[in-house]
Amino acid sequence: MFNLSALENDALIEIFNIGVGQAAASMSTIVNEAVRMSVPSISFIPRAEAARLLGKTDSLPERICGVSQHFGGAFETEAILMFPEDKSLEIVRLMVGEAVPLKELTEMEQEAMCEIGNIMLNSCVGTLANIFQRELQGSLPRYHLGTSDEILTATGSQADGVVLMLHIDFLLERHQIHGYVAFVLDISALHDLQEQINLYIARAMGQG
Repeated sequence: MFNLSALENDALIEIFNIGVGQAAASMSTIVNEAVRMSVPSISFIPRAEAARLLGKTDSLPERICGVSQHFGGAFETEAILMFPEDKSLEIVRLMVGEAVPLKELTEMEQEAMCEIGNIMLNSCVGTLANIFQRELQGSLPRYHLGTSDEILTATGSQADGVVLMLHIDFLLERHQIHGYVAFVLDISALHDLQEQINLYIARAMGQG
């Protein structure tokens, strides 16, 4: 299985924390509430194992809401933001206010979640692109609802693909929501990512 060194792992968490920090600032504006986000852990696991783990996670019940985007450039990846289905409605409620009836809320959910996914995924990937000094272009966001396996399959990821899994804590003033961002990469993309991390580390240490 693909693994990063401790230094590479720490560097990648640092990069993603910058990205989710930018996403948190954007989300705060949308929901009109202070939002703090952090990436406490990342892991590289096979796609099939990722689906099993997500299916067993307390913070992600059987049915989850996902938003995916394909990114290409410095490396190819399918990025997916995932929340429990009930939490996605809670986030949409924060965006549009308490007065909107539930029926209208569910009708707005897909569009609102795509907007949130676009903010989150582009903040993470945009930070990678800026720090790696490389271009990464994203597709339009796509909305998914189903089991973790259905969502990972719907994004076109192969069963033998590797998933870079980010566990993200979302802390709002009155809410605590756990979400996940998954980056599905093939082995070539994994090595491209590792190469970019090491170039970043070398620059940070004044060797680039």
